[in-house]
Amino acid sequence: MNDDVRNIVLGVVATAVSGGFGWFTRTYLWRRALRRKQAFFGLPTGSDCLFVANRQVGGTESSLHRSDAFALLEISALIRDCGATVRIVTHEARQGFGERAEFCVGGPASNSRTVAHLHSMLPGVRVDLSTEPGPGRGAISVGGEAYRWEPGLVEYVLLARLTAGEGARPVFLLSGQTANSNQAAARYLARHHEELARTYRGGSFCLVLKVVNSDAYGPDVTELVADVTAAARTPAAAAA
Repeated sequence: MNDDVRNIVLGVVATAVSGGFGWFTRTYLWRRALRRKQAFFGLPTGSDCLFVANRQVGGTESSLHRSDAFALLEISALIRDCGATVRIVTHEARQGFGERAEFCVGGPASNSRTVAHLHSMLPGVRVDLSTEPGPGRGAISVGGEAYRWEPGLVEYVLLARLTAGEGARPVFLLSGQTANSNQAAARYLARHHEELARTYRGGSFCLVLKVVNSDAYGPDVTELVADVTAAARTPAAAAA
C-alpha cells in the first residue's frame, strides 16, 4: 500500500469515527433533554395526561373560546414531544390529582376545577369574580399586590406547577383574566420550560405573567412580573 492509498484510507476512517462520535453525542444530548422535559411535565413515554378545558365566559357550557383552543394546541405539542397522549375533559370533571399530569386552563370564572386547585394548593390567591364593570373586576390578588385587568392593554395570568408530594404527577395551572392570557401562558410555558425546570428543579412554583397591549400583539408579548410561590401557598388570613 503506497502512501497515497494509506492517506485516503486513514482519511475515510477518521471521517467515519468523527461522524459516529458526532451522531452519538447528538443522540445522547437529545435523549437527556427529552428525559428532563418528560420529568418536568410528568410525562414519561407512553403515559397519558388530562387537559381540563374551561368554558367560554358568556357562552354555553360546551363552548370553548378560540384562544383557549389555541392554548390546547400549544400544550398538545409539548405532550406529543414527550411521547405521551392527552385526554380532554370538561372543567366539571370529578377526579383527584397526582396520578397523571394535568393541564388546567382558565380562570375561576370559567373553570370550576381551577377554583378547586386555588382553594387546595394556592390558598393565598384571590380573584375578583364580580360581573359589574369596574377597576377591580378580574383582579388577581396575592402577596399584598392586586394585578388589575385593563381590557386591551394589560392582562395578567397565573402560571403554576403544583405537586401533591414526592412521586405525584404535576398539575399545571394556567389561570388568566382572559382567554388571550391563557394562550399567552401556554406559549410562555412552551418557550421557557427548560429555564423553569432548571430554576425550580421539579418543585412547585406560581408566577404572575403580564400580557402587554393584547389588542395589538395578542398573546405574543408576555413578561414575567413576579414569583409569588410563597405568598400563593400561604393562606390569605395567615399572610395578613
